[in-house]
Amino acid sequence: MRTIRIQAGVFDVNAEIAALTKDAANVGAVVTFTGHVRGDDGLSSLTLEHYPHMTEREIARCIGEAEQRWPLLGATVIHRIGKLMRGEPIVLVAVAATHRQAAFAAAEFLMDYLKTRAPFWKEEDRGGAKRWVEHRESDAQRAKRWE
Repeated sequence: MRTIRIQAGVFDVNAEIAALTKDAANVGAVVTFTGHVRGDDGLSSLTLEHYPHMTEREIARCIGEAEQRWPLLGATVIHRIGKLMRGEPIVLVAVAATHRQAAFAAAEFLMDYLKTRAPFWKEEDRGGAKRWVEHRESDAQRAKRWE
């Protein structure tokens, strides 16, 4: 099972895990990652934009790559868009597999992909001073390990 959603509203982690595992009888592990908007250095909000359909297509491609690398039983990626305040959840990655190793590796792979290659644009607001966020070199270095 694959679930990919780009949405403005908040998500319910427990409901998403229940949906992910509902029809998968052989699930032995579910790994989740929930990212939140950091409140560091005076950040008050983060606004995310994307190209509808293109973003979902790219995330689906990445989940397909994860499914080729690991024996997954399901994957959920939910990414929020719009204006988000510090502390709010921004992304959910949930992966189900028979064994924990595959679930951990696939979740980390998907998150590294989202940080470096998913087509999202982020604008930080630091008390009225706005700027577009550049990709971090440290994220690119982490993603290279999957090549």
